[in-house]
Parts: sequence; structure tokens; C-alpha cells
Amino acid sequence: MIIESMIQSSIQKRSTMSLTAPCRALFKLLNHGVVALDKSLQARNAAVAVLGQSFARSYYETGTPRFSRPGGAAHVRLVDLRSDTVTKPGPAMRQAMSEAEVGDDVMGEDPTINDLQKIAADMFGMEAALFVPSGTMSNLIAVMAHCRERGDEMIVGDLCHIHIYEQGSSAHLAGVHSTTVTTLPDGTFDLKQLESKIRHDFPDAHYPRSRLICVENTHNIKGGRVLPLTFLQEVRALADKHGLAVHMDGARVMNAAVALGVPPSTILQHAHTASVCLSKGLGAPVGSILAGPKEFISQAVRCRKALGGGMRQAGILAAAGQLSLLNMVKRLEEDHHNAKTFAQALLECKPNLFSVEMAAVETNILRFSLRDPSLNPSEFCARMGQVCEGEEAALGQGIQVLMCSYFGNSIRAVWHLGISAEDTQLAIEKMKFVASQYLKEKHRPQ
Repeated sequence: MIIESMIQSSIQKRSTMSLTAPCRALFKLLNHGVVALDKSLQARNAAVAVLGQSFARSYYETGTPRFSRPGGAAHVRLVDLRSDTVTKPGPAMRQAMSEAEVGDDVMGEDPTINDLQKIAADMFGMEAALFVPSGTMSNLIAVMAHCRERGDEMIVGDLCHIHIYEQGSSAHLAGVHSTTVTTLPDGTFDLKQLESKIRHDFPDAHYPRSRLICVENTHNIKGGRVLPLTFLQEVRALADKHGLAVHMDGARVMNAAVALGVPPSTILQHAHTASVCLSKGLGAPVGSILAGPKEFISQAVRCRKALGGGMRQAGILAAAGQLSLLNMVKRLEEDHHNAKTFAQALLECKPNLFSVEMAAVETNILRFSLRDPSLNPSEFCARMGQVCEGEEAALGQGIQVLMCSYFGNSIRAVWHLGISAEDTQLAIEKMKFVASQYLKEKHRPQ
């Protein structure tokens, strides 16, 4: 609007001057463009505000809400629990990135990437590793490298990230068919059902060929559940029996390792290959590691290139990944503790509005539900995300807590390095305030 006013003023001042036709046309074009841009921004902000107040079912569809603050509240704290993907690199990580030695990684000449890949391979107990831009690409590369013929089949849990949140890329990009097994509450699946899904008809032309079993650890939709080592061992034995490979979507496998108190290699020894995300709880801005046998990684390099994932002087990103793996793993304990602290507060809240299974709170992801059917998850998330009337007076400040409505009429909150113990206590205060205000409204005479 300021630019628009300046242009309007300039036009008015020059109205008595004899501008040439091209100049007049230019002023008209600039004025139209700025007004159009301003209207576009207004429309976008309005849309974001609406989105923030009606959280979508999937957390991938949420933007950063912009809520109005009653009375122009000045003291507002933000606690963002939407995902551990919202983490930002700190000063030490930014310094490491700025000082990183780089080269052409497609030519295998970026020393920082090469170091990261060796660190990851050693840490995961794998022969080799590959740095890729994202976890989704890492999983897709794994599918392509394991299932080299179009029409091959992989077996996945019906609620796993690969099946739900990765756009069916294994089918429409790799030509690989998926068959599903039922995901149990702890993120595992029944081994008898798994074995029943394995095709024994090859080379009968009517059927696809079973090639791969995928597991997810920790399990996102099931609330960060850690897959038991015995389950992973049994899946690997079943795969070996039938000549299949096992790929682990280990986006948060470091959370699983911390929760179990074991090195990640203890978990990953039961998988042929694994994808590990650096940009969630570990705090790097970009990237995942795909690890496995040398021959597999050689094929993965080709797949990465075909998908447009070959980066050049990307050591500035790998430097952040190195810091993540070497310095950020142990602190995941803090996230687990904070998630359990909030979960316990939900159980102890009066009124008794929340339902949460404490035994299922194993890592940094918390799923809980509402006991009162008249309050739905979207409305609760909206109340948590806005500064309510009387909140500053009651709490001493406004507190915006961002969460997501989720699968099964539940709510998801995720702890990460950007959320401290103090932030967790603020979220608890806000949760109690919202619960009490809702109860007052519910029993208020109509």
C-alpha cells in the first residue's frame, strides 16, 4: 500500500506535466501491478487465517496460522508442535555450513558429503551411504533399487508413511505395485498376514513378483511408536526365507535408538537398507541418508540422478548433517521427556476432557483424543492456536500452541529441539485454560 501511495502521489504531481505516452503507460502498468499484488497478498493472508482456524485432517496441509489477538495483545508466546520438521539450524550449525569445504558431488568430489556418508554408514552398521535431498526421495530410490522391474511388488503397512504420505510415487514413478498389511496399534503387523501377502506364483504372467517388505520406525501415524527388536528380527527372518529385501523408513530411527537405549546399528541390522532423516529431530535444514550394501548404493546413485536429486556443491548442507549425527542425537531424550510431561498433564487435567494412552508415548510424537464429542479436534486446535479473551489476564501473556487434527479423530503434537521444558509448561497452561473456558461456555445458560 505504501508503494501504491507513492506511485499515486507521483502521478498526481506529474499530472500537469507533459509526460510522453510511453511514460504514462509505464506509470499505469506499475500502478495496476502494485494494486493487483496488494489484493493478492490480502487474499492470501485471508486464506491463511481461515486455514489456521480450521486445521485440515493432515498436518501436511496446515500453514502457519495468523490469528487475531483480542485487544491487540502484545505479550504472545508461540509454541509450535505441528511437526519436528519446523526446526531451524542454530549458530553452530550455520557456522559449520558457512565453513564447509565443497566440491562437485555428482562427480563424487564433495569432501564434506563424502565424510557425512562415511560417518552415517559406520554409525548405521552399513557398507555405504548416500546423501539425498529428502526422505521421500530416499524411500523412492530404495524402492527403485530393490524393485528393478516394472510390475514388481512391495509389501507395506496400510498406515505407513510410504503408502499414505508419499503420493503413491512408487507406483506412478517407479512402476512398483503395493500390497498392504494391517498396521497394528504399536506400528507392527501380524507376521502370518505378512507371509500370506508374499506371492509364490512367479513367473506366472498373471501376478506381480514380491520383492520388498517396508517397515517404518518410529511409526508416525501410530504416534511415534518404536518397533520392537524381536518384531524386526522376525520380519528379517521371514524376508530371508522367501528371498525378499527389507527396507526401513527410519525417518525417526534415531528417536527409536534413544528410546531403546541402543545404537542405531542394533536396530538397522535387521534391515537390508534404511532411510534416515536429518531434518526432523536432528535439526538439519535439509537432507536424508540412504544406507545399505555397496552394490545397492551404486544403483541408488543412478536412481537419485534420474529423479533430479544429484546436487553439486552441497557440502554446505552435508555439514549440517554431520553436526546432526554427531551432536544432536542424545538431546532427543529431552523431546521424549517433554512429550511425556505434556501427556501426563492431559491425563491430570480437570475437567477430564482428554484421552491418552501413556504406554504409547514412547518418543517425541503424542496422539491424544477428546472425550467430549461436542468438541472436535479441529476446534480444539483452533482454540489452542489463538489468543482467547481473558487469556492474558489469566496467564500473564498470550500463548499460541500449534497442533494438528489427525487420523482417527485424534490430535497430534510433536516435540523437537525448538521446544524447551519451559515451552512445554506454557503449552500445559494453555491446554488447561482452553479446557476450563470450554467447560464454562458449555454450561453457560443459553
